Amino acid sequence: MPEPMLQTIATFADELRALRRDIHRHPELAYREERTAALVAERLRGWGIEVHENVGRTGVVGVLRAGSSARSIGLRADMDALPIQEQGAISHASTHAGVMHACGHDGHTTMLLAAARYLATTRRFDGCVHLIFQPAEEGQAGARAMIEDGLFRRFPCAEVYALHNWPSLPAGTIATRPGPIMAAADRFEISVKASGGHAAQPQLTADTILCAAQIVTGANTLVARRIAPDANAVLSVTRIHGGSSHNILPAEVKLTGTVRTFDPAVQDRLEAALRDLVEGTAKAAGCTATLEYVRYYPATINDPQCAAHALEAGRALFGSALVPDAPAATSEDFAFMLREVPGAYVWLGQGSATHAAPLHDPRYDFIDEVLATGATLLAALAERILHVAAGHWLRS
Repeated sequence: MPEPMLQTIATFADELRALRRDIHRHPELAYREERTAALVAERLRGWGIEVHENVGRTGVVGVLRAGSSARSIGLRADMDALPIQEQGAISHASTHAGVMHACGHDGHTTMLLAAARYLATTRRFDGCVHLIFQPAEEGQAGARAMIEDGLFRRFPCAEVYALHNWPSLPAGTIATRPGPIMAAADRFEISVKASGGHAAQPQLTADTILCAAQIVTGANTLVARRIAPDANAVLSVTRIHGGSSHNILPAEVKLTGTVRTFDPAVQDRLEAALRDLVEGTAKAAGCTATLEYVRYYPATINDPQCAAHALEAGRALFGSALVPDAPAATSEDFAFMLREVPGAYVWLGQGSATHAAPLHDPRYDFIDEVLATGATLLAALAERILHVAAGHWLRS
């Protein structure tokens, strides 16, 4: 077991904690990660790593070479924060009102920096490691922006890996699975319209609120009645807006929601079913309705062999790694990278009795104790895939 790697990375645990908390104090929204990107670039250069900035607007790529092989691997971390007002009573709370690292991207960035420092110091691999620090994961498709800016053309990768903290798993647990691990994310906007009128004279106008309510009720039956029982899907209406007074029937009501799926055929069927529901319900109610349906993130699909590499590395390092029974209905724009290059998305448990807040919760905070664990796994994947010298640690 390559324990010295974990021990080496653990020697700078205090520095990692300070770095992670500094990033947490200064969160930045999608495509505004200027301070974080500058910090990343500065650290990478300080360790002798070639740095490329402004990839996909605010992304950073570090290029680390050793030996003579042309083989390459990509390791990715996301940098952006969320538009949430932090509520946790912690010493390193966000200094930016309405913005916080509620998804652990501060931890992800720190872990990849720690892996970069270790790999730059030891260089126990033969080939090239591309260290990908991505902007705008939270709904703004930063991965796609980097790809469109030539990410894999400029920095070719035979395989690519990403690590995300997972509060529902015990701290330090490694988990991944072949095939789907995260869902495709779609967003829908429904507008229901009529002439509007006096609430005391409903006979003179169609009722947009009643029609919208019927659409909400019907939409929540689609997964149960239009999708096969053995298929996975989630449809949620998340926002309703309409009306301005207690005595006015509004001329327009707007609905917003999301659909999560893992199979394109199921995705197609749900979109078509929702369109039928909106059109038919509006017609029956005497209203008109439009549906805007946007497929913004595809499903995150792990390459089976790459998932196996990650599980084998986790077991060799820590004695165990889990294969979840089912994928999560949350989404991840690392999916765009996995459409271009084989790879795997890995969960790192960070649940504990003292850190129970889920992702995107205003009380959430990353657990510093797992920084060395995640950094070790990332560094080990690079060594394993690029054939570190020790024979027992060669990729099978």
